[in-house]
Amino acid sequence: MIRPAHPGDAPAIAALWNPIIRDTAITFNPQEKTSAEIAEMIVARACFLVAEETGLQGFATYAQFRAGLGYAQSQEHTIILAPAGRGRGLGRALMSALEADARGRGHHVMVAGVSASNPDGIAFHAALGYAIVGRMPQVGWKLGRWHDLVLMQKIL
Repeated sequence: MIRPAHPGDAPAIAALWNPIIRDTAITFNPQEKTSAEIAEMIVARACFLVAEETGLQGFATYAQFRAGLGYAQSQEHTIILAPAGRGRGLGRALMSALEADARGRGHHVMVAGVSASNPDGIAFHAALGYAIVGRMPQVGWKLGRWHDLVLMQKIL
């Protein structure tokens, strides 16, 4: 089931997100998120969705791609799935709902910044119609080495 997140979901989201932050190069940020920070993000964002199926299996959200009015219709998303939630259509369902929300708010472009060290993430986005529009070599430092960032986008 895909539904809007509420601040009470923050501890479960932190439990899902923090091991990925801590142990992988899927995200370049090494700073784990507190439940309070996530609760604030849920309240502040126009759209923050969770996938539930015997517990929280994933989440997706978006925010403006870059600051400034010229970028107001370009959004960048985050999607994180629990290992048990992968390969079962939950990611596709989250992204479909997220993109529908963005379209409904008049947004034009959805951007994905995917670590090149995450080939499954690149393949997932490509299967959803995202095109690779750029690669930024060695912009992320994580786990003792440099990682490239692959920029992908979809015109909504």
